[in-house]
Amino acid sequence: MKILNVSNTIDPVTGGGEAERSFQMSKALAQSGADCRILTIDTGLDAERKSFLGEGRVIALPCLVRRFYVPKFSFRQINDLVAEADVIHLMGHWTVLNALVYLAVRKQKKPYVVCPAGALDIFGRSKLFKKIYNTVVGGKIIRDASMCIAVTPDELSSFRAYGVEQDRVHVIPNGIAESDFLAEDDAGFRAKFGLGKAFILFVGRLNLIKGPDMLLQAFCTIKDKFPAIDLVFVGPDGGMLAELKALVKAENVADRVHFLGYLGGADKSHAYHAATFLAIPSRHEAMSIVVLEAGVAGTPVLLTNQCGFNQIADNGAGWVVPATIEGISTGLHKVLSDTGKIEVAAGTIHKYVMGEYSWVVVIRRYWELYFNLIQKVGRKSL
Repeated sequence: MKILNVSNTIDPVTGGGEAERSFQMSKALAQSGADCRILTIDTGLDAERKSFLGEGRVIALPCLVRRFYVPKFSFRQINDLVAEADVIHLMGHWTVLNALVYLAVRKQKKPYVVCPAGALDIFGRSKLFKKIYNTVVGGKIIRDASMCIAVTPDELSSFRAYGVEQDRVHVIPNGIAESDFLAEDDAGFRAKFGLGKAFILFVGRLNLIKGPDMLLQAFCTIKDKFPAIDLVFVGPDGGMLAELKALVKAENVADRVHFLGYLGGADKSHAYHAATFLAIPSRHEAMSIVVLEAGVAGTPVLLTNQCGFNQIADNGAGWVVPATIEGISTGLHKVLSDTGKIEVAAGTIHKYVMGEYSWVVVIRRYWELYFNLIQKVGRKSL
């Protein structure tokens, strides 16, 4: 089976959850026997990401306009890649690359699936551009898809808003590879980054949607009651670092709030294992991949009710709170007041995540979906 995955970026630093999902899913497909290629843009790609599928399997187009990820492209190259694939999988939504591939797919009448991963709603910056994109091509990409993929049931309403009925949407969650988060060195990690206390961990881009400002303000409201706990931010600046540092200075908590920047590989795994728990204060998210990363490390999670992952609380693996400063503050106080529950949740989340979200489990659902689409196309051609 030949699969062409299309993702705006697989850059681990700036690409966020969409990039990591695209990378991990492509790797899992290849490991399970698929002939998988990925078409992307070359921004931020290192040697490992360029070669992770094998020589020539990652096709990275040069980027002409960084803000909007406009690639330098050849219609002939895109048409050839589409022609060679049995199924095309479009990741994300607001991308020039998806639009270009969509044109080739429609011309060749190839089956394709699209997984916006929470990106369908018009939220955040560039709202006018997003409305124009949907009018010109975005809405058609979603409506014309052979099948749509939601990462959580919460996304079904977003697809309905685009005119896609529920029977054309498959719910397939994000996956996780436990082998990526086995490295554990609490003492070494603390020494390397000068962390003397237990700490609450945040992992993600420091931007408005991820809510680091709400977490920081919530922490400041409870810090005096829990002097033995610090707050650690891990992730690249997404436009809020200066604002967060100014708040740290104003609240006089520079000795208790730490900004480590982007961490990958063993350092990222060490951070999860060393943390007391992970906090995800997002204002808007489909299904947070960092929940899964924390889960395989056995680190419980406190997250907002805007993350599309309330089942974490339903299964005793963490806590869900309102996406407000007050809601997060109340949640932090509750969790830190009963450390026994943290230990129980730590064991529960590992078992739950590995049972439901291991790529070994999730990738079977992709195989079934792709196979059915290919069979359907074959029957139509008879």
